[in-house]
Amino acid sequence: MIELDPTHEAGARSWLESAQAAGTDFPLQNLPFAVFRPQGTGQAFRGGVAIGDQVLDLAALGSAGVLDGLAGQALGAAAQPALNDFLALGPQAWRALRHALFGLLHEQAGAARVEQVRRCLVPQADAEYTLPARIGDYTDFYTSLDHALNCMRIMYPDADVPANFRWLPQAYHGRVSSIGVSGQRFHRPMGQFLPPGGSTPVFQPCARMDYELELGFWIGQGNAQGRPIPLAQAEQHVFGISLLNDWSARDIQVWEMAPLGPFHAKNFATTVSPWIVTLDALAPFRTAWTRPAGDPQPLAYLESAGNRAAGALDIQLEVWIHSEQARARGRGPARLSGTSFRHQYWSMAQMVAHHTAGGCNLQPGDLIGSGTISGPGPGEAGAMIELARGAQSPVDIGGGEQRGFLHDGDTVLLRGWCEKSGAARIGFGECRGTVQAAREQG
Repeated sequence: MIELDPTHEAGARSWLESAQAAGTDFPLQNLPFAVFRPQGTGQAFRGGVAIGDQVLDLAALGSAGVLDGLAGQALGAAAQPALNDFLALGPQAWRALRHALFGLLHEQAGAARVEQVRRCLVPQADAEYTLPARIGDYTDFYTSLDHALNCMRIMYPDADVPANFRWLPQAYHGRVSSIGVSGQRFHRPMGQFLPPGGSTPVFQPCARMDYELELGFWIGQGNAQGRPIPLAQAEQHVFGISLLNDWSARDIQVWEMAPLGPFHAKNFATTVSPWIVTLDALAPFRTAWTRPAGDPQPLAYLESAGNRAAGALDIQLEVWIHSEQARARGRGPARLSGTSFRHQYWSMAQMVAHHTAGGCNLQPGDLIGSGTISGPGPGEAGAMIELARGAQSPVDIGGGEQRGFLHDGDTVLLRGWCEKSGAARIGFGECRGTVQAAREQG
């Protein structure tokens, strides 16, 4: 567990006034990482850190020569067009750079330092982003008991999850090439599925397009092949967390997934937010991980006192939808649902430990999806299939529009933040993606 230090003090202030703005995602206590460049310049991408409404250009800061030692080494790695070399350095280097940047941006930084750093700021409104790391492998988990039960009980009210769900964090390996950064626009996928009431499959555009509210865990230091990561050490291998939308073609998925799992239903697009919020920044929002007493308790390799005490994270999450009609008529997005990551049946550390338990080696820049995050309440569904009960109860999104599944032109927005008394509110930015019409088949 990461201990609290001066970078978590709720009263700490930056000399940059926008870092104190009400409701900001990026106060001094956050300092998330991304890879960006000034929009429309064609310049090389480089690492950046969010502060208020600005991006601190780490390449420019490195050229200014303001940091040395381990923090300086970490800065050089984080300034690259991808964060992989920085992620590979490990927690000590990550923390050294976080503390150094906190000092440079703190209101008590000296005037000369402030002026040096101010010249390295780029307005977020003028920035464009790319994926923060070269992703070698992507794994998507399935770890929300509420989501699994909600989906199964749409058709069978008394259904339960398969027996193994309560014994291990289920997962499958996803497709890296179609992962995009927030703002991603993709075509509705084609696929084979069985139409309602039909007995012969068709090959057509997906008719049941859905989103999935998830978090993405970015792996830092990896492990050697054949050397599992113990649960107690799992979080030392996670650099930070992004928002993630693992889009799903439900009709294609139902038809194709037995016996090997989804294929066309999931490989066409996955969208991540540009900002990685570090585990250090999330330390104040730790909470106990619990398992109902009547449920199977984890096997030894998925059990530890540390995970029980503080393995869960209280990250508040929301899903919004902005239809093409709403945009055309000047209406804002409509809120669909909200929940917290603390409800997840399996913790982040358990997912990492289980991933490597058979000898799989993780590498810096690997991405792990949490699986759809849903809560126990009726307004806490992390996917449209749950919220609209498989289109049986369409959701009102305003302006006379309803949704059972997504329409062409729909933009889905994921938002996340942490807040509690005695801690600064920190946010994750936004994860935005838009469904476009299927391509005509030539």
